[in-house]
Parts: sequence; C-alpha cells; structure tokens
Amino acid sequence: MNQTRRARSEAADLPICRKEVPVPVSSLRRFAFAVALLAAAGFAHATPDLAAPDAAAAVAAGKITLIDIRTPPEWKETGVARGAKLVNMLHPQGAPGFADALLEQVKGDRNAPIALICRTGNRTTQVQRYLQSQGFTQVYNVKEGMAGSTAGPGWLKRGLPVETCSTQC
Repeated sequence: MNQTRRARSEAADLPICRKEVPVPVSSLRRFAFAVALLAAAGFAHATPDLAAPDAAAAVAAGKITLIDIRTPPEWKETGVARGAKLVNMLHPQGAPGFADALLEQVKGDRNAPIALICRTGNRTTQVQRYLQSQGFTQVYNVKEGMAGSTAGPGWLKRGLPVETCSTQC
C-alpha cells in the first residue's frame, strides 16, 4: 500500500469529535429564504435592469415603486434612495413574508412596476427572479445598487438624492 493510501486509511480510523452548536431559528429562516431564492433563480429569467438615474426619475414621476431590500443596518449606514420603500429581504417569515410585505407596498398589485435596489445588485438579481417566479410581472433591477458595481457607479456616487433612514433602522 502506498503512503497516500495508508494515510487516508489511518485517518479514516480516527474518531471524529463534533461539538453540538445550537443554531438560532432566525438563522435557519434566513438560510431557508436564501435557498428558496436560489431555487427560484433557476426557474425565472431576471430582466430587465434599470440604471440608477432612470430609477430616480421614474420614482420622482410616480411611475415606479422603488424597494430597498437591504437590511436596517445598511439603511442606517448609507441612507436610502429618496422615495424608496424599505422591505428587508431577510424577513422573519422568510420568502413568503418578504413577498407579502412587498405586496403591501404596491397595494396587492403584482402587475405594479417595481424597482429593486440593494448595495451592489447581487441580492436584487436573486430577489427579482424570485418575485418573477411568484407572478410579479414588472420587476426591474437597479443592478448598480447604492454602492456601485460593474453595472455602474451606483446611486451614491452618482449623487442621486438620499434620505436619512429614521423609521425602520
């Protein structure tokens, strides 16, 4: 038997020591939500994208509802895009709770135009796919996000209007 096989064989005979670590229910819910988003991502096509200045103009004109899906600490850190509704994607009731909270913001209309924004467009891409799989028909992705990405410099660097987060932060 060569040395590699012998080492593997000997390692397999060693006892495995595992420490039981309790996992909080909220962590499990967040994990389940993330898995649901990734599963939905495989079944829906995420388009269209919307540049931050176009989203700002559409919100100002009342043509679209801008939803900031980041977390409260993120809202507090950078502020939020003017006119954005705050719906934390890490909802305590998981993906269905998130979708319900978003529906409240658009008065139950799955055909209402919605633009999603996060920090860099990664989370919005997944959430966009999930919402499309749930029957939302006009979901736009502000893919450059608040901080910028390969899609563009971002809401903040473009100098678009931002409000201090004072309600849900």
